[in-house]
Amino acid sequence: MILYILCFILLLVGLYGVLTKKDLIKIILSLSIMGYAANLFLILFAYKNDAIFPILSESAVQEAMVDPLPQALVLTSIVIELGITAMLVALAVRLYQKYKTFDITKIRSLSG
Repeated sequence: MILYILCFILLLVGLYGVLTKKDLIKIILSLSIMGYAANLFLILFAYKNDAIFPILSESAVQEAMVDPLPQALVLTSIVIELGITAMLVALAVRLYQKYKTFDITKIRSLSG
């Protein structure tokens, strides 16, 4: 239970960074932290104590197995997060080239 609480706290740390920071790089890092927290939650959800890997064979005894579906979803999520992070970094670089700052408040006041 404590791991779920820690995962939720990690999500709240990312959310705090997104809502309060003014620097684009810090906002991008906070979004990444939120994504890592979501991935961790999915992996924790699929974990079972004393479970074996989900490969069936003829001689295998039926035991508790780890669910492979959340693992596959997390792999997909990691790839999507990588693409989103790359896009956001490219956008931040272009904004820096145009406005010479990463500060959102200055970019809003310069709009033009």
